[in-house]
Amino acid sequence: MASLVRHITVDCSDAYGLGQFWAAVLDGSLADDDFPGDPEALVTAPGSTLLFVTVPDAKSVKNRVHVDLQPQDRTRDEEVERIVALGATVVGDHRRPDGTGWVTLADPEGNEFCVERSAAERAK
Repeated sequence: MASLVRHITVDCSDAYGLGQFWAAVLDGSLADDDFPGDPEALVTAPGSTLLFVTVPDAKSVKNRVHVDLQPQDRTRDEEVERIVALGATVVGDHRRPDGTGWVTLADPEGNEFCVERSAAERAK
């Protein structure tokens, strides 16, 4: 039997703080035993589990692996606005005049991720 991805792990400087951000983005929750200052924080959300681990090294280069988000009940543009309001920043805007494309954002610690079009937008 093949292996399963248990969770995706992200090294960071503040596991709990970054976990709170991603829990809000994914409409998920932190584990019951996570608290400020904890060296690890586990975010569980529908369809995904992310583990944040505090490390002493600062992020220094572009991510080699990143998350692509697809909004479920909003448009891509509405989701970008919501996530920016939570603390993300726009790194690259790859939206095209015909409505295709994506937006690359960075979380509060600079980890890049993309927001794609929703399934409804893709069906048009």
